[in-house]
Amino acid sequence: MIVRMPANRMVPVVARDRLRGPYWLLTFRHPEVAREARAGQFVMIKAGTSAEPPLRRPFSIMTVDPRDETFTLFIKEVGPGSAALAALEPGETAQCLGPLGRPFATPPPDTEALLVAGGYGVAPFRLFAQELDTGGGRARLFYGGRTSDDLPLLETLAAAGVPLEPATEDGSVGHRGRVTAPVTEWLEAHPGPARLYACGPEAMLHAVARLAEERNLEAEVSLDPWMGCGIGTCLGCVVEVQDGSEPRARYRCACTEGPVFDAARVRWPGEEASLARRAALEARR
Repeated sequence: MIVRMPANRMVPVVARDRLRGPYWLLTFRHPEVAREARAGQFVMIKAGTSAEPPLRRPFSIMTVDPRDETFTLFIKEVGPGSAALAALEPGETAQCLGPLGRPFATPPPDTEALLVAGGYGVAPFRLFAQELDTGGGRARLFYGGRTSDDLPLLETLAAAGVPLEPATEDGSVGHRGRVTAPVTEWLEAHPGPARLYACGPEAMLHAVARLAEERNLEAEVSLDPWMGCGIGTCLGCVVEVQDGSEPRARYRCACTEGPVFDAARVRWPGEEASLARRAALEARR
């Protein structure tokens, strides 16, 4: 097995596109990320060379173009780190380390991948849908937010041919309610083999994990704890994960052993391991 080290580069912005509200698409030139990244992996990145903010921020890789040696990030401007990135103009540079982390696993043949995204957690699923399509797999994206303003990539994803099931809590687009509701409806109407994949707010990830357990389905979740380094040194992103059938969880770094984890192995806050969960874990050993 060849272990590839992430590449640390000053990367130029080659395209900057504003979407609705606080959302942006930023494209950077980084040969290693463009060539090697897989869906679910991320980069640690910060604008320019200034000391503020002091740490890089993790962002999921949305698309790659190996021919142009570029990759694209979907960014929501929420704090100083993301605001500094969003302010970069084409030709300006950012400090970037990547690709990092463990990607999503390809589902078995003839198994439909149900991709569940909350808000800007949709970012890795554009690349994953492309990977699955190239490999002859099937994917359906359930894209949820509070309002239509939280789904700025809806038209872009539809134009790319990704099968979509939108959901908004206020009913402004698609299903009215939380995004897990149409997932449940889809599973009831389509009893064939399926595997769940989720990226978004923790409450949504937990709901997807419960849904998978109830229906005896495999599921992977992309966790988003605070990260300081991205390489397992600072231990700021540890999460509780059960190994095998052991009732006691152990801490794992989301940056190096994730961010993608088996949903059945994650110890969610306030949750005790159930007998059903332990049995399921034992069966997978």
